Amino acid sequence: MGDWGRQLAMSYLYLGIVLFFTAHVVAAMRSRGPGNLREKIGYGPYMGLFSLVSGSGLALMIWGYGQARIDPTNILFWTSPEWTRHIVLAIMPISLILLVSAYVPTGHIKKCVKHPMLAAVKIWAAAHLIYNGDLASVLLFGSFLAYAVFSRIMAKRRGDNGPAISKASVKGDLIAIILGLGFYVVTVLWLHTLLIGVPAVVHG
Repeated sequence: MGDWGRQLAMSYLYLGIVLFFTAHVVAAMRSRGPGNLREKIGYGPYMGLFSLVSGSGLALMIWGYGQARIDPTNILFWTSPEWTRHIVLAIMPISLILLVSAYVPTGHIKKCVKHPMLAAVKIWAAAHLIYNGDLASVLLFGSFLAYAVFSRIMAKRRGDNGPAISKASVKGDLIAIILGLGFYVVTVLWLHTLLIGVPAVVHG
């Protein structure tokens, strides 16, 4: 890809961030009652529109970030020591376990954390900012970190204390841990390279 193509990729990253987080911020700021968008257009159309906008934004972010990393205009703010990569690798299993626990109906993890999805995003974003100090990374991971913090604040203001789990089960925790670690292995060995173009583990 030439210089023009890489610079275009940076624009795709910007556009993806705007689309993805606009959809999510609007959802986080939703008001209750007949005046909100979901009530006006209906739940089905609302979720369809939300999925279309956020999905398009996510796809643009993934592709744009993978290309923007090698853009000559991608400013380097700081260079982290190579050993910080191991910190990221050590922290990421926690993030992925929390991510999976958000979709498991019961579990002590989900009950205690309350919003495991947002906690997973904060850990993932903060961990990657430790190692990546370039403009594209700061934009991508910084946006996710800021959104997760903002969304948690808005949830608290709405009185949303997470899902009501009357009886948590160890089974739910085991499912989250096993699937989270499995996802971690797949990501490290294959998915990270496929999506970003850079292996999570560098040998040699």
